[in-house]
Amino acid sequence: MTEVTGIDHIYIAVHKLAQSEAFYDRVMLGALAFRKNTFVLGGEPHIQYFNRHFGFVLRPAHAAAKHDPYSPGLHHFCLRVESVADVRMVADQLRAAGIDATEPKLFVEYAPDYWATFFNDPDGVRLEVTNYRRERRDRHDHWERIRG
Repeated sequence: MTEVTGIDHIYIAVHKLAQSEAFYDRVMLGALAFRKNTFVLGGEPHIQYFNRHFGFVLRPAHAAAKHDPYSPGLHHFCLRVESVADVRMVADQLRAAGIDATEPKLFVEYAPDYWATFFNDPDGVRLEVTNYRRERRDRHDHWERIRG
C-alpha cells in the first residue's frame, strides 16, 4: 500500500483575484515566509504561494457566492507552525498588517497543548494557524507503534 507523504497543493477559488492577492500577500509572504509565482492555466490567471512542503493556489471563481463553512466542502484551512511563540508572532504580524486575527489562545477542548489564531480571507474562507502539538509530533515520530 502506498503512503501519502503530504499535501502537494490546495486550490482556492476567489471572487476578486486582486483583492485576494493583496490579502494573501500579507498572510503568506508577510507572516508565513512562503514564496510566490504566477501562471496562466486554461486562459485564467493563477497565483501560487509555496514553501518547501506544498503550494496554495488562488484561481478566479466562476460564481460570486461567498464561502459558507457549513455548506458541503471546505470548513477551514489550518496551517501549522513550529511553536506557541510562532503562533503568537504570526498573529501579531497579521494584525500589524491589518488582518483581523484572533488573539492566540489555548484550546484545551481540542488538545492540552493546542494554541491557535483564526482569521478569514476576503471571501470568508476561515484560516487557522496552530502549533506543532505533542500528539502530532508523536504520530510522526512513532507511526509504526500507533494503531488506529
